[in-house]
Amino acid sequence: MITDTLRVFVTVAELRHFSKAAESLNLSQPGVSLHIRNLENEMGAKLLHRSSKQVRLTEAGEILYKHAKQMMHLYDEAKQSIRLLQHEVTGQIRLGASFTIGEYILPGMIADYAKQYPLVNIEVTIRNTEEIMRGIREGMLDIGLVEGKVSAAEWNAVTPFMKDQMILIAPSDHPLARERVIEPKQLQDQIWVLRESGSGTRAFSDQFIAEHRLRVVQTYSFYSSQGVKEAVVSGLGIALLSEWIVQKEIKYREVAQIHLKEHQMEREFSMVQSSGVETTLAHRMFIQHLLTYIS
Repeated sequence: MITDTLRVFVTVAELRHFSKAAESLNLSQPGVSLHIRNLENEMGAKLLHRSSKQVRLTEAGEILYKHAKQMMHLYDEAKQSIRLLQHEVTGQIRLGASFTIGEYILPGMIADYAKQYPLVNIEVTIRNTEEIMRGIREGMLDIGLVEGKVSAAEWNAVTPFMKDQMILIAPSDHPLARERVIEPKQLQDQIWVLRESGSGTRAFSDQFIAEHRLRVVQTYSFYSSQGVKEAVVSGLGIALLSEWIVQKEIKYREVAQIHLKEHQMEREFSMVQSSGVETTLAHRMFIQHLLTYIS
């Protein structure tokens, strides 16, 4: 069907690589090339500039890409509407989540969703908040679940769906671990273990350090919250992490929770969708399920 060829074309255009597109579509690379060649013959125009490193759209390719996305969406909507008559929800959701959400909240929620809608294929990408937002902006992801502040200006919908409690932790033998409650000023001249730049957790930590004008002796940054947690367990320094991540380690006293006097540390988890992108039935059911599951 022409939709199969258009799907191949769109995948190549978005991944900018024939072999990556072939892997994503479970096709051979010659099969992908044949689809593109047939499509170029049918359109009577070159659609892609090819090089050894990547491919990019020609002017004709840009025009076709825009319309192909619309055609694929309409085709998927029609298919889902027909299957809805048979009480089936089908389709694909390209879901992006920041690390805390993707590793500690999303697995159980998706498992629950899959019991109700087993014919929906969910592809999950877990990256930091900045990378998930970029994926939404570039049309690589349908829905993003991120932590921290999100500007609503460029997005069709930003929906906060839950509060997250942030916790200050230290190695179990750290001097601060002996204190029942401390003042923020007691955090001067500490070694901090942080997430990488672009992470919502890193943004929260940077804001906390700046807000209390804390002098920092040294920082170490890791590309995952798991790495930060293990570094604190090993005695490297102190850190701010989501309560979701450190519950077990606090319970078994592998790390110590440091309580701050009269200081609540909360942030929001938000669902983000790009402006101008129509949602399918599978998307709508997922969003409804997410809000119900969390509540």
